[in-house]
Amino acid sequence: MTGMTGGCACGAVRYRAEVDPARAYWCHCRMCQRALGAVGVAFVNVAKADLAWTQGAPVEWQSSPIARRGRCDTCGTPLTFHYPDSDRIDLTVASLDDPGAITPSSHFGIESRLVHWLAPDDLPALRSDEHAPLQARWAGARGGPE
Repeated sequence: MTGMTGGCACGAVRYRAEVDPARAYWCHCRMCQRALGAVGVAFVNVAKADLAWTQGAPVEWQSSPIARRGRCDTCGTPLTFHYPDSDRIDLTVASLDDPGAITPSSHFGIESRLVHWLAPDDLPALRSDEHAPLQARWAGARGGPE
């Protein structure tokens, strides 16, 4: 188990959790695709007892007759998925402060997996810090180069 922190994009919601990196997985189910507007989502499953909201808390909604999801009410960052009758909860890996510390161990909902959207290695690639139009937008928003 590893103590990890995370939160939403705007910082209104923060958490700390004891994470077992072996419990990380990709979910490809249609419910996650629709709820998150993504082709798949990386989750890590933790015990609810091992999760503490250290600043704010997500707002939850009933995303299906059996499950609830949590997001930041200010910026909309997806944070959680859980079954109310379970003692476990999924955290979105991307909401972790160090998502690179987690490696997926399995796939779920593969009947809906969009294989052609898995990142093939032969596509052109560009770093965001090398994309001049994006850097110009950031400079303009901050009043000049950093």
